[in-house]
Amino acid sequence: MSTSHRSPRRRAVAVVAAAGALALVAGCSGGDESVTGGGKKDGKVTITMGLYGVMGFKETGLLEQYEKENPNVTIKAEVAGDEQTYYTALQTRLAGGKGLKDIQGIEIGRAKEVVETQADKFADFADVEGTDHFLPWKQSQITTEDGKVLGLGTDIGPMAVCYRKDHFEKAGLPTDRDEVAQLWEGDWNKYVEVGRTFKKDFKGGDVAYMDAASGLFNAMVYGYPEQYYNAEGELIHETNPAVKEAWGLAADAAEDGLSAKLRQFQPGWDPGLANGTFATAVCPAWMLGHITEKAGEAGKGKWDVAKAPKGANWGGSFLGVVEQSPVKEEAKKLVAWLTAPEQQAHIFQGQGSVPSSQEALDSAEVKDFTSEYFDGAPIGQIFGEAAQEIPDGQVLGRKDGTIKDTFSQGLVLIEQQGTPRDEAWDTTVERIEKAVG
Repeated sequence: MSTSHRSPRRRAVAVVAAAGALALVAGCSGGDESVTGGGKKDGKVTITMGLYGVMGFKETGLLEQYEKENPNVTIKAEVAGDEQTYYTALQTRLAGGKGLKDIQGIEIGRAKEVVETQADKFADFADVEGTDHFLPWKQSQITTEDGKVLGLGTDIGPMAVCYRKDHFEKAGLPTDRDEVAQLWEGDWNKYVEVGRTFKKDFKGGDVAYMDAASGLFNAMVYGYPEQYYNAEGELIHETNPAVKEAWGLAADAAEDGLSAKLRQFQPGWDPGLANGTFATAVCPAWMLGHITEKAGEAGKGKWDVAKAPKGANWGGSFLGVVEQSPVKEEAKKLVAWLTAPEQQAHIFQGQGSVPSSQEALDSAEVKDFTSEYFDGAPIGQIFGEAAQEIPDGQVLGRKDGTIKDTFSQGLVLIEQQGTPRDEAWDTTVERIEKAVG
């Protein structure tokens, strides 16, 4: 991180510390009285966080840094490996009003539901200064019609393809990232066709071409402005040509035996990364951190990153603060600091999560960054260009996350059980109807 950015950040931290001290003078409540686990006692502040996956705050040392620069603050972060499990628990806790954390992560597929049904459960960030650096469309996704801002953006999900160079070499395929990108340039059908070549020519054991057909499905669907809802809020998952096209190609890949028959972030996927049991994974930027952690030192330099066939935005998150938190103001200041441009650039350098801050995206720390883990890949350039290809005005729906998960489960029926695609589609549609009412 450049020296020119450090002084403003430290001044901001000083403001945070001073504000926290004033709050402590004004009043003090024991942490045992809190419904969120956080609280204030004896001049000290405890802030709890509920996170999922590899969001980068803990992994890149930012929480520890904040504690060092604010010695009156202790941060306790609980991280769930799977967002679907995390969100189910969060819904239960929001309904019951207990068991929550002061700060809760919110995945983009849940944002619309939170905005429409749980706005009263989250604090408003509209009055927090210094938060005008975000991409406008990012913050609009977590803002209510009356202007209440329920959280601040962390990352966005521009698309690439991560691949194992050693596996490509054993299949007689090029390994240079630019040449690899040319194999499937402009068309996800080409990506699947490369998979057929890989399966035919690979010499080196039992290795699948891709991890999961659902990854391909998501990458294709999120390349369009509308996925499961239209702009009027009506469900269109059964009739949307984009969904049908993605389902058809993903089913082709599953039926042709191109996948490792896994579900991303579910049991078996992490060992697959660690053991190299598949050669490619459709790879939104935030997935780089997960691959780095789970593939470990043994995967360093073997994984590389190539441009995806088409642009898309899959994923991205927010941090919100629970309205009932006894340390609400301190938690809001922590969120503002964690999502500030310099911290977003730091997380990008640490694990590849692309900032939702325009200021961070424009910084040299992001644009010129290369990844040592991914064999020197210019991920700042790759994902920066991919971010420009994200469709404008993507429509979010109340049950986007639930529908996405259900389609993933439907593709697993084809991969793991050999269910005919039409039957798997019908089953998926029925499950969606039950889930979303």
